[in-house]
Amino acid sequence: MLPLPAGREASLDVGAFVYERHRPEQTLLYQLIEQHYPDFLSTMEAQDRPLPGYVQDEFEAFLQCGRLEHGFLRARCEDCKHEHLVAFS
Repeated sequence: MLPLPAGREASLDVGAFVYERHRPEQTLLYQLIEQHYPDFLSTMEAQDRPLPGYVQDEFEAFLQCGRLEHGFLRARCEDCKHEHLVAFS
């Protein structure tokens, strides 16, 4: 394994490739959508202009993408037995 900077999560080293889990919930875009989407949806419905189902589906999928609580794969190194969680996207 490659040495990691202090405070970083362990990474899965596959040859020259090092995997680090993305944390979408820490991005500004994610936080804005998570905070304001429910009110936006309610406002649109109150104005009798609901969002199309496919748009709502995309917002819901975006909010679940890359989050461990919505599913993950456990990857394990056969040599050192180190395990790493990879969130579904």
